[in-house]
Amino acid sequence: MSGSTQLAWFKSSYSGTAGDNCVEVAITEQAIHVRDSKDVTRRPFVVGREGWAHFLDFAASS
Repeated sequence: MSGSTQLAWFKSSYSGTAGDNCVEVAITEQAIHVRDSKDVTRRPFVVGREGWAHFLDFAASS
């Protein structure tokens, strides 16, 4: 698996422009990687594509 520094990270569209409280995701064929942009040295949370789809469905219905 690629290191988290080699992934293409994208900021959440809900993140502000001030640079705080940002969530970033990187998408690979196998999984979705999620990290806090304030501390990129921490290991990202990784979830399978099916789990990510369930999360998005849940978030959209909330």
